[in-house]
Amino acid sequence: MAIVPPRPKGPPLNALRAFEAAARLGGFTKAADELCVTPGAITQHIKTLETWAGAPLFNRQPQGVQLSPLGHKIAAEFSAAFDRLGQAVQALRTEAAPQLVQIAALPSIAQLWLSPRLPAIRKALPEVTLSVTAMETPPNMLRDPFDLTIFFSDEPSGGSLFSLGTDVIFPVCAPEVAEGLQHVKDLANYPMIGDASWANDWQIWLRAEHPKLSVSVKGPTYSLYSLAVDEAVNGAGVLMGHETLVRSHLKAGRLVAPFSGKVSLERSLLLALAHRPKPGSTISRLCDMLVEAA
Repeated sequence: MAIVPPRPKGPPLNALRAFEAAARLGGFTKAADELCVTPGAITQHIKTLETWAGAPLFNRQPQGVQLSPLGHKIAAEFSAAFDRLGQAVQALRTEAAPQLVQIAALPSIAQLWLSPRLPAIRKALPEVTLSVTAMETPPNMLRDPFDLTIFFSDEPSGGSLFSLGTDVIFPVCAPEVAEGLQHVKDLANYPMIGDASWANDWQIWLRAEHPKLSVSVKGPTYSLYSLAVDEAVNGAGVLMGHETLVRSHLKAGRLVAPFSGKVSLERSLLLALAHRPKPGSTISRLCDMLVEAA
């Protein structure tokens, strides 16, 4: 009779993933946000792993946690392992050439740049289903199951990149508001609309175009750039426009640029993929359309 002794059990994969995320991000809360679980779940996963290993991986302190010497020693190996696993998953998806394409984009890009292009994409690629997720920060292309991302960036994170244009800023407003803007000093008479994610845009533009002019930036700040654009179209004030996001409104005449000065920022609108797609594949055709549309 064959003897089948019980084999030692390794630690749960979720516990390994929790440790890697907490070590890489520097805390349990940040790891919980990335893995879409509660901080308590991260704590329990790491306790499970520490019990299995028989040694602490983090030192708990009143102000937070820090990697123990053991945790610090092995953290990089776990990150490399999960990176390789992510690459394998992305390679599998690339080879499978799915008809569902997962896109992650900055909310303003999803609403103002990508959304107007979706009807033409659906018409050209009727077999493809597009899923768009709006998020404030780019996902890790080695970890998250997105096929492509579209974000403003000055620090490309690797993978295959396609530039969709430099981020250029300049004031824009409704035509009726522009009638009262004969000089930059006239901005003092109107609300200067801003976006919370780009809180320094007005100061950047004023320093570059009018360094000797003292203009106090006063006006509402919106957490959604698309809402700020709508308010500018409605005549609520003067918005610091990002050219790639307000171009359609400028072409339609809903917004105008009252001043001639434009400032190019050190970042671009980038389309990123974890792997370069196969020529003629669904992802490749979609990327070609987006680059051409830009």
